[in-house]
Amino acid sequence: MDVVGSVNDQTEDNDPEWEYINTRGTIYCILKCPACKKVNIASYFWHDAMESEEEYDYEFLYPQMSTYPLGLPENILSAFKAAEKVKAIDVNAYAILTRRLLEIVCLDKKAKPGNLAAMLSDLSSKNEIPGKLVKVATGLKDFGNIGAHAGSGDLTEKEIPILSALCIAIIEYVYSAPYLAMLAEQQLNNIKASRSNVDKKDTPK
Repeated sequence: MDVVGSVNDQTEDNDPEWEYINTRGTIYCILKCPACKKVNIASYFWHDAMESEEEYDYEFLYPQMSTYPLGLPENILSAFKAAEKVKAIDVNAYAILTRRLLEIVCLDKKAKPGNLAAMLSDLSSKNEIPGKLVKVATGLKDFGNIGAHAGSGDLTEKEIPILSALCIAIIEYVYSAPYLAMLAEQQLNNIKASRSNVDKKDTPK
């Protein structure tokens, strides 16, 4: 991104004995995306001993990153993030990456090899996803097909909320819901174990 402005919040440590001044602090940058022309604000810590930009550790302050669905395996989360990065830049690319995400989900859930429609059907037959959700997934697949083939036309920004909702509906059902159920069960077991220990202490010997 192009840096279109910056603010330095720095301090200087002066050592009169050694005639040495050390400068350090936080740099706030206004960055402009060359593709979508939108502005981001990021910050990084800097001191004058740093020799290259590779040492900068950027923290994006605006816009705030959206929270990701819980319980996603690393490869699913990586594919989801990749799709999110291009959402505001190219709708067709976003549709293609969400379709790819769907394929990765099918592979992760050990669907029988085949085209995407066949893999979705296989997952449904194994009760990994319900039949109604297969229809949702098929819609996501169809959007991906349009995004991948120029002759099918172009998707527009109006389709982004639909694509996003379809994608999240699938991965939350497949991953987030079981993950939250597991957390709830663990917490209930912890409460029961804690209560059992209290009862044992209260029982007269």
